[in-house]
Amino acid sequence: MALSSGTKLGPYEIQSPLGAGGMGEVYRAKDTRLDRTVAIKVLASHLSSSPELKQRMEREARAISALSTESCTAT
Repeated sequence: MALSSGTKLGPYEIQSPLGAGGMGEVYRAKDTRLDRTVAIKVLASHLSSSPELKQRMEREARAISALSTESCTAT
């Protein structure tokens, strides 16, 4: 699922692709509610029906949201 610049996913507006891998694609996006840059990971469509992979992505999101350093801040 390739997303183009300007595509909106809820409050997030896609700005550019960052990378792709076996589980899906990652994009730089703008959180329009909080006016900040975020990374959005989109699970590949052939994997989206797997409850285990959805849980893994939720664990990743929780872990990443807890990070707070000079070069990486998540709130």
